[in-house]
Amino acid sequence: MRVAVAGATGNIGSLTVAALRRAGHDVVRISRSLGVDLSTGDGLDAALTGVGAVVDATNAPPGDRDGTVQYLGTATANLLAAEERAGVAHHVLLSIVGIHGIEGNPHYAGKREQERLVAAGPVPWTIVPATQFHDFAEMVVGWTEHDGVAPIAPLLVQPIAPADIADILAEIATGAPQGRYGDVAGPDPQDLVDMARRTLTARGREVKLVPTWSSVFGLEMSGNALLPGEGARIAPTTFEEWLAQQR
Repeated sequence: MRVAVAGATGNIGSLTVAALRRAGHDVVRISRSLGVDLSTGDGLDAALTGVGAVVDATNAPPGDRDGTVQYLGTATANLLAAEERAGVAHHVLLSIVGIHGIEGNPHYAGKREQERLVAAGPVPWTIVPATQFHDFAEMVVGWTEHDGVAPIAPLLVQPIAPADIADILAEIATGAPQGRYGDVAGPDPQDLVDMARRTLTARGREVKLVPTWSSVFGLEMSGNALLPGEGARIAPTTFEEWLAQQR
C-alpha cells in the first residue's frame, strides 16, 4: 500500500515511516524540508498521487493560541483538500488524550481544530488520541531550562514509547477508517518531574528542576486530566525499558 506521512522528518513521523517500510509499504514522506509545504499546499498534489492513506503526525511551532490554531487549521485544510482531489481513502490524525477538557493550552486548541476539520471533512478518517511520549519530560526541560535551572509542571501522565505509537499509527493507517479511536497510552502513570530527573540522569546531565505550574501547563492539567480513559489501548514498552535504551 502507498501511504503518505505528513511530518515525516519529525520524531513520530520518522518512526512511522520506518514502521510502514518494515511492513512492506511504499511510503511518501511529506515535509517542508522535502519540498512539500502544508501551509501553502505547494507540492501536495504531486506527493499524494496514488496514495491510499495519509498519517498526519505534524506539530505546530511554539506560539500563541490564535497562531497555533491558524497554523494547524490551515495545514490540515490544505492536506484534506489535496487528499480529496487525489482520492485518498483514509486520513489518520495523531491527536492527544485529554485535550477537550483543557482550554488554556495553545497546542491543545490547535489539535482540537485539527480534529474538527478532519471529522467534518471529505476524507474517511481515524483520530488517534495518544498520551505524552516517553521523551516529553526531557523536551519540556529543553523549553524551560535557563542557566542550569528548569521550571517543570508536576503533571501526572501515562507516557507511551515513541516507537510504540508509530507502530500503532502504521497499523491503523493500513486498515479501514475507524472514526474516533480509543485512547492509546503506555503501561504506567508517571510524574513528569520524576521522569525528567531520571532522563537527565541517564543522559549524564545536571539540571536543577523546579516543580511549578505555568501558563502553558496550568492547574487544569493537574490530577487525572491527562490520563487515558477506560478501555484505552495499552502499548507494551514501559518508561523504564525506554530509559534503559537511552543510557
